[in-house]
Amino acid sequence: METRVVQITIAAVDHGRLGLKSCGPNYFPKKAFGGSSRANGLGTRLRLSVHGLNEIVESDIPTDTQGRPRWFFRERRWVRQFIRIHSLQAGSQVVIRRLSETDYEIAPFQPSAVSSSLFGENGDVHSNHSFAKSVVSRRRGKNGDLNKLEQADRPVHDWYRFVLSFPPHLVRDYVARLGVKADQVVLDPFCGTGTTVVECQKLGIRAVGIEANPLAHLASKTKVDWSPDPLELITHANVVAETALKNIRESGLEDEPTGKALTGPSASLRRLNADAAALLLANSISPLPLHKTLMLLDAIEHHHDSRFVEHERIALAKTVVFTTSNLHFGPEVGVTKPKDDAAVVAPWLSQMRTVAQDLRLVSKPGAKQARILHADARAVETLLEPQSIDAVITSPPYPNEKDYTRTTRLESVLLGFLRNKGELRALKRSLVRSNTRGVYRADDNDAWSERYPQIQHIADAIEARRIAMGKTSGFERMYPRVTKLYFGGMARHLSQLTTVLKPGAMLAYVVGDQASYLRVLIRTGELLAQIGQSLGYELVGIDLFRTRLSTATREQLREEVVVLRWPGR
Repeated sequence: METRVVQITIAAVDHGRLGLKSCGPNYFPKKAFGGSSRANGLGTRLRLSVHGLNEIVESDIPTDTQGRPRWFFRERRWVRQFIRIHSLQAGSQVVIRRLSETDYEIAPFQPSAVSSSLFGENGDVHSNHSFAKSVVSRRRGKNGDLNKLEQADRPVHDWYRFVLSFPPHLVRDYVARLGVKADQVVLDPFCGTGTTVVECQKLGIRAVGIEANPLAHLASKTKVDWSPDPLELITHANVVAETALKNIRESGLEDEPTGKALTGPSASLRRLNADAAALLLANSISPLPLHKTLMLLDAIEHHHDSRFVEHERIALAKTVVFTTSNLHFGPEVGVTKPKDDAAVVAPWLSQMRTVAQDLRLVSKPGAKQARILHADARAVETLLEPQSIDAVITSPPYPNEKDYTRTTRLESVLLGFLRNKGELRALKRSLVRSNTRGVYRADDNDAWSERYPQIQHIADAIEARRIAMGKTSGFERMYPRVTKLYFGGMARHLSQLTTVLKPGAMLAYVVGDQASYLRVLIRTGELLAQIGQSLGYELVGIDLFRTRLSTATREQLREEVVVLRWPGR
């Protein structure tokens, strides 16, 4: 039996439209899709066995006037009754299980119930050969859409997230794939901005995250804190905004751009100090928006309230990066045409309203709040109790020339996490080495890779390619070493992890093939699987998540999920 997990939305609560798009175009038979209205013809009726209802619901799925699926059941009256019976709300999860071509079962999401349908009766993950194919095929649209944040997932996840974050639906897939139960603990040792821990918290599963980047740690820690009262939060934000607006006006400006030059005795603009400013990409943020941003930060600190301050700061981080700054994100972070001026307080306050609204959706009495640790994933043995983790769902950095600290540099400087080059170096030293801009003379994780001849072979191939191409820059000379440092760091991480895993623990690592180092192909998933096996892990499989275009070779590279099992010692 195949299973899909969908999310209750406001449209389902208000209008009975249970969103089916994330199930994918092949989950329901083509004959079940009817016309745009009853008069235009009904499709074959699906038989829905709905938990809590005494009678079978029969319904087709309507299309629009162009024949495109509308992705909800035409019969909708039962949906609100189902939501009421099970005390569901927007953000709750629902399981749709296919029993036959036209028979489906619908029930509230319970991780153990989902896992029993995806795995055999004995829970054998090896029996599920079609899982990887179903993960890729179940979502329509372009290949890149697989990694996008779906509309129903935006609450909390979209407070602040890395541009290249993996999507919440992938976490749901692997909660089911790994057989995670409600009373178990999931670890994300490369927590980033919290996709795994937030999604686990939404599902009622305990989670632990580890993150070395202080800005990302703040984001994850804040996104699993659902304790603020929404009304009190937005009331406090309004007070902060009023103070910021008053101070901005007293400096001769308005928050909304007016096109007028700054004049008068208060004409000097606030600036970052020279050490902090030197860390930024040139023209990351224009002088007027920076001035207003610093005044808003002052107002947040002036009205500091421990219940709300982290939510207010992370909302500012999102506002600055995606509304106020001059940054743009492609394969790399860069600077677009500078804005002369931009609003700061108004978009920040709008984001705070979104946060408050999301808290209304997700806050539940007795919710299992995830624990977020600010630490290095290569030191996990020192952070967690022995045999305390049941599953791992994570995405470590990939071996490429992407300096991940640049992605969060502007907001890290503005919020005071990075004040000078020394602090930036300290941050880079706490990360797995994945690019040459984070390599230091004293690094020794490459020693961990010496037992793996396949990694040395790749390093040798990169060096041979460098010599053949006549490349002589310092960064290019470091490509072989950073390759060994990366896989050595991951070997060290996986070795330490064995002490905190329970026997039988399941792991899913989202990784991608790379060709950044002089176009030498690195099969990241295969190499990590081999490292895991050498350390005593069992390889369950390598699932294809999606493919993506290499900027170096213009070829499609695989992004995969390496699934491992720890049998215990």
